[in-house]
Amino acid sequence: MTTDDSAHALYRYIGAFTAQLARSGVRHAVIAPGSRSTPLVLALDRHASVKTWLHLDERAAGYFALGLARQLNEPVAIVTTSGTASANLLPSIVEASLSRIPLVALTADRPPELRDIGANQTIDQTGLFGSHPRWAVELPVTDGSQALEAHARGIAARAVATAAEAPAGPVHVNVPLREPLIGIGWQRALDEGAATAPMDVAPSPVTPFEQPAPRRPYAPVLTPKIKRPHQHARAAAARLVEAILGRRGIIVCGPESEGLPAEAIDTLARTLGWPILADPLSGVRTGRHSMVRIIDTYDALLRSPRFASQAAPEVIVRFGAAPTSKVLNQFLASLDGVPQFVVDVAGGWRDPDAVASVMLRAEPHGLCDAVVEALGARRPSAFTGAANDPARVGAPYYADPGWLEFWTSANTTARAALDGMLRDTSEPFEGYAPVALASALRDVSTVVLGNSMIIRDADSFMWGQPRALRFLGTRGASGIDGVVSTAVGAAAAGLGPVAALVGDLSFLHDLNGLWALRRHHLSLLVALVNNDGGGIFHFLPQAEQAPVEFEEWFGTPHGLDFSGAIGTFGGRLVRPEPSEWLDALRSAANLPGLTVVELRTDRERNVALHREAWARVDAALRDAEAEPTPPTTAGAR
Repeated sequence: MTTDDSAHALYRYIGAFTAQLARSGVRHAVIAPGSRSTPLVLALDRHASVKTWLHLDERAAGYFALGLARQLNEPVAIVTTSGTASANLLPSIVEASLSRIPLVALTADRPPELRDIGANQTIDQTGLFGSHPRWAVELPVTDGSQALEAHARGIAARAVATAAEAPAGPVHVNVPLREPLIGIGWQRALDEGAATAPMDVAPSPVTPFEQPAPRRPYAPVLTPKIKRPHQHARAAAARLVEAILGRRGIIVCGPESEGLPAEAIDTLARTLGWPILADPLSGVRTGRHSMVRIIDTYDALLRSPRFASQAAPEVIVRFGAAPTSKVLNQFLASLDGVPQFVVDVAGGWRDPDAVASVMLRAEPHGLCDAVVEALGARRPSAFTGAANDPARVGAPYYADPGWLEFWTSANTTARAALDGMLRDTSEPFEGYAPVALASALRDVSTVVLGNSMIIRDADSFMWGQPRALRFLGTRGASGIDGVVSTAVGAAAAGLGPVAALVGDLSFLHDLNGLWALRRHHLSLLVALVNNDGGGIFHFLPQAEQAPVEFEEWFGTPHGLDFSGAIGTFGGRLVRPEPSEWLDALRSAANLPGLTVVELRTDRERNVALHREAWARVDAALRDAEAEPTPPTTAGAR
């Protein structure tokens, strides 16, 4: 076989493989190019239905792809060349796995005969990402046969389907490529490969609880959403009904990458007369659904020992991952003997505190519908004529109305106390940053929240809002790396304005991610909370018990001025006074390109202000006598 024949066979092969990726639903490919990945790059770039995104930093590129996939809720391909370039994807692969984000990692590699003999830029890339991918496979080196082209199509179809299936996550396809990596007529060879018979996969059988149909069909094996709950769904719901009927309970909505079905969960809560404790990353704290039952100050409320003792429910239903709030998790873990149902569409064991009594493998929307239907069947007289009586629609027939009032009254009191704190504080307070940013953005905006103190302050101080604001985070592994690139990737989806709320160390860690904004003419507002170091550590015992060593090893002041770096990437920097934060963010929200609004704070004062906020809530609860013992429901069962 001549050199040109070898190149032709390679490009036919890669053409067949990448065409199947596109047919299976890959519409975006993020590329950090190198010589060995040449056939993959040229094939994806040539495909009309695939939008390609260039990035120069593989680590940032991985998070860019993750943000794009999370925003679109569909698999995104990420391409790297061989060696440490591929290894740089590990952090984003880990996050995608734990956050259930569909990625298809295509790592170009040297052929097998060059491995383990000292060949340049060659590492062991098989199993490179350990147990984190949903599936890892190596594409065979082509021999020019149609049989291997068909095999490559099968791998492509399975890769996309596996990434998309619940639980969604990353797939790793290692692609060894033998030289020559290009030859005369490569375009024709790609087209020939793409034209070979494509693979279609029949829909999978109906399962008791089905996934909702995605915004766009992205894999050939997904089934459409059924109109009514399946028979087995009703049986599972009936079991849940036995545990919740007539009892005081709470619904906990934890982080969920796709967002939880807010209206269905609210309908269930309305029927039961239960409060909803909604994490900012659940998709339930904000939205156009009713906010009446949303409890958004639980992190402050449960710091009050008296309130926590009176707020103990008789049953708990949790949707999504474990909540962000440590206080809420500790409260849930303290409830010995209280049944706790954890609902997970994929049956994942997301129960870090071992509090679950029952793990329900169920699609949340279908389960909520089935439970509401089952509750109606148990008390048909209560629903008679409800459709003709607006006052009775959704009334809480199955729990003491005083239970919900107990929670909502306390929530109102805590809100007022925290609002007063924000109004009265003239010095910079990090708790105000998420409030100001959310207020500054228009509807259909997305906010990517950083980790450490950022997500915790959003949890504590950002109220539920009946607005179409979407909040995303990287809470799978909770790393401070890649947050900026995740936001840039979300902006690339083109679904509306995107902002990022990040700390200074997180911003510093991912400065290279800003390059893609300029390259691809994207816009991003960054609200940068700069306390010159690791502010969250001041809340930990190290601050008091190792005061001499603390500042160097945990406070980690960097003393950097970010203006030069921001200017390098074509951005503008605004440094408002604390009283001007909201106005500065509102003005910046409408600007094209990169705008960074730097909110400077003091780490030690931030701790004191947080403690003052919690004390105000505790005092307000006492003063307002908002802690009555919840009415008994004896006999309601």
